[in-house]
Amino acid sequence: MEFNILDQYILGGFIAFVVGLILLRRLLEKRGKNTITKAPRGSGTLKNPENVVWTDGPPDVVVVGAGVAGSALAYSLAKDGRLVQVIERDLSQPDRIVGELLQPGGYLKLVELGMEECVSGIDSQQVYGYTLYKDGKYAKLTYPLQEFSSDVSGRSFHHGRFIQRLRKKAASLPNVRMEQGTVTSLIEEKGTVKGVKYKNKDGQDVKTYAPLTIVCDGCFSNLRKNLCIPQVNVVSHFVGMVLNLENGKLPHPNHGHVILANPSPVLFYPVSSTEVRCLVDVPGQKMPSISNGDMAKYLKAKVAPQLPTELHDAFINQIEKGDIRSMPNRSMPASPLPTPGAILLGDAFNMRHPLTGGGMTVALADVVVLRDLLRPLEDFSNAAALTKHLESFYTLRKPVAATINTLAGALYKVLSPEPDQASREMREACFDYLSLGGMFSEGPIALLSGLNPRPMSLVAHFFAVAVYGVGRLLLPFPSPKRTLLGVRLLLSAYGIIFPIVKSEGVRQMFFPITIPAYNRGASVVMKSAMFDMMA
Repeated sequence: MEFNILDQYILGGFIAFVVGLILLRRLLEKRGKNTITKAPRGSGTLKNPENVVWTDGPPDVVVVGAGVAGSALAYSLAKDGRLVQVIERDLSQPDRIVGELLQPGGYLKLVELGMEECVSGIDSQQVYGYTLYKDGKYAKLTYPLQEFSSDVSGRSFHHGRFIQRLRKKAASLPNVRMEQGTVTSLIEEKGTVKGVKYKNKDGQDVKTYAPLTIVCDGCFSNLRKNLCIPQVNVVSHFVGMVLNLENGKLPHPNHGHVILANPSPVLFYPVSSTEVRCLVDVPGQKMPSISNGDMAKYLKAKVAPQLPTELHDAFINQIEKGDIRSMPNRSMPASPLPTPGAILLGDAFNMRHPLTGGGMTVALADVVVLRDLLRPLEDFSNAAALTKHLESFYTLRKPVAATINTLAGALYKVLSPEPDQASREMREACFDYLSLGGMFSEGPIALLSGLNPRPMSLVAHFFAVAVYGVGRLLLPFPSPKRTLLGVRLLLSAYGIIFPIVKSEGVRQMFFPITIPAYNRGASVVMKSAMFDMMA
């Protein structure tokens, strides 16, 4: 049979394509000798975790801490066939007054990790939004969940119950070894972390080695100083109580309640079918003493008169019972010191004011990003190459983390105004802007919930509130005094948000595509997401 000209072109093109693939493969193999080993193409995961049997050999990963981030990460990496050793200071059920509200965006990350069942069986409550109270008025803000299934919402619960469910889920995999012990230090050799030293449950000094150590031991971490620049700032304190309301329901069921009191907000949200958590924010680094009764006096005299009548009596009754607890509200920007063999995660790495309940959402989003970056790698033995590969983590996490961090810091300052009139006008403008409903409330609540992690949208809404506040001052007739107040309001808004954006990184927030590591990491995450869709 004779080939015509078209057939010859097709055959020649096919041969050139095959030769090109062979050359490209050899080039990649040559380069791969100096980089990280990748998993076989199309494998998605390295092994079947159900067939992984833990031997006496070292783990692939040591995870320090079994809180939200540590437990979720251990489960995720183990599902991909890694041998994971988790070391937690105390495996008994924790008892904290924060970490009790998971935003809808955080729940979606839990679903993405295959751990959504962890909010079941603990009497958790679905949350559909917030109700803001101010001077006898209220505004109801609902999460924009129209495009999601009925199970997608916020979830509120007792923190300890949720943590135990996460730990149980992680420990259910045969390639996860969860151990109680106190990590005392990192093991470093020539600038590379090789593992950790810890005291086990029996008080014995133990060393464990692994090519990758992930530190997520919470806000009180004693290891963060080795892996980041710790700039911890105590913004305020939360004073917490659990109220038992007569019908077990808040005035607006399945909603968080935010009272815009002076000098700072008071929060109410359900933690079970019969209990409501109350958190009173007390600004500053010092607060009235609980032990000598000064706090009870402060709550009765200063806070109680500003509460809605439906909550007043239960609030007073709980104060008289005396079960009052407190904890400092810390803020710490993410300032990593990339260290071969180790990485920080969770509150050990990055904290924001807990007013918006975004901490667990950020932690779970970080776990998803880190899992996707690690998934294609066959092993972590080349510490220097692994560190370079993970450079993109710090930028890939920014859409969710920076949006929630910035919103938490800015919203707290707006809702806890300075004594000057411009700051008070900004809070008035915020309440009235959200009360408009429609896009004016849906946009901010989508940002707060983690459903729309877009820093540019956050900045646009923030300055829209400021401009709206100026408009309220200038209408119907501007006066020199009110015009000057409007200028001060704009300057106040700039002074609130710019330092927060600067600490998050302007380039990382708004121009990530200009960062080479971001583009490398984004392609890896895209491939991992495609695998999840096909799996």
